[in-house]
Amino acid sequence: MTSSLYLPLDEVTGSAASGAQVDFDRAADFLELAAYFSADRMTLTSDLASGTSIGASEDHADLDKEMKNGEEELVGSTVYRIDKRRQVLGCSYPFKLENQGEVLYFVQDDCLIDQTAYLLCLILSNLESVSTVLTHSDLHPSESEVRSLRNYFQHFATAALAAEIWGQAWSFGFPRRDHSGFISKLKEIWTELADGQIDAQVGAPTKPKDDRIDVFAAKLYRDRLPGFLFAAAQVATGTNMREKSPLKGHLKVFKDRWFSSQPATEILAYMIVPFAIPNDQFVDDVRTMGNVLHRLRVPLRVAEAEELVSVGVPIEGYDQLVEASRWLAGYRMRATAQDRDSDRP
Repeated sequence: MTSSLYLPLDEVTGSAASGAQVDFDRAADFLELAAYFSADRMTLTSDLASGTSIGASEDHADLDKEMKNGEEELVGSTVYRIDKRRQVLGCSYPFKLENQGEVLYFVQDDCLIDQTAYLLCLILSNLESVSTVLTHSDLHPSESEVRSLRNYFQHFATAALAAEIWGQAWSFGFPRRDHSGFISKLKEIWTELADGQIDAQVGAPTKPKDDRIDVFAAKLYRDRLPGFLFAAAQVATGTNMREKSPLKGHLKVFKDRWFSSQPATEILAYMIVPFAIPNDQFVDDVRTMGNVLHRLRVPLRVAEAEELVSVGVPIEGYDQLVEASRWLAGYRMRATAQDRDSDRP
C-alpha cells in the first residue's frame, strides 16, 4: 500500500529549489497513512526512504542524489516527530511505535471517539487541496465524501470547543443540519445566552450564511447574567486558514452587524484546524489567529466532551461523531480490500 502513496520530497526536505521548509509532519503523515491503509495494520519506518525515492524519481530526480546520505536522518527525525505526537496525545493517538521505532502500528480502538478525531484530522490534512500524499492513489475521497468529511470535522470542532470551556456548544457553520436560517439560528442561541439583542443593522449582508463563525460555546451561570466564558470559532480545513483569522476584526464586525444591543460578554476567538503545526510556527499562529485547536489538541478535547454529554450538557451535532467513525471504518476496509487485491497473482 505504501507504493500507492506519494511523499512530496521537496516539502519534507525543505529543498532550496522549491523554497519549502523542512516538514517532518508531512513525512509522519505518510507513515501513519501507510500503516492505516495496510491490511496488516503496520508499516516499516524505513519505507519512508522508499517513499522519497518514488517522489524523487517522478518529479525531483536532482533531489534523489541529495537524499542518498540523508535517509537515516530523515527516518530518525520523522520517528521522533511521531513519538512526540504519541507523548502529547497518549491514548488518543491511534498508532504505536515498536522495535525501537522501526515499526509503526495502527492500533485504533473503534470505541474511542478521540482516536476517530485524530484519523479524521489526518485525512483532511492530506486531501488534494492540501497535500499530494493521497493524490496519486485510488484512496482519495470523492468530492461528496470530502464535503461529508468537512461537515464531520465541524461537529468534532463543536465538541472540542465545548470541552475547551466546559460548556454548551452550537454548530453554527453553513450548511446547518437543522436547515435553519442565519437570523433564526442566532436567535435560538441568544435565547440561551440572554446577553444582547439580535437585530440586523443597516448595511449588513442580506443573505449571510454563517458570517465566518462556525461554532459558539458558552459556560453559563445559573444567574443568567453576562460575564461568562464565551467562545466563537472559525473552522478551517484548507490552506487559506490564516486568511480566515477571527482576530482580523471580524468578531467586532459580527457584533456590529447583528445586534442592536451588543453582548457585554467578551468573545474569546478560536481557530480550529485539522493540521499538525510545527511548534515554532504555532506560536505566531496564536498571535495572528487567536487560540488554536489543532490536530494535537482536538482529539484530547473531544475525549473530554464525552463526559460533558454524559451529564446532559448539550453539544449540537455530537451524534455525528459516531457517523464519522463508521465512515472511517468503511473507508479503511475499502483501502485494505484494494491492498489484498494488489497482492494476488
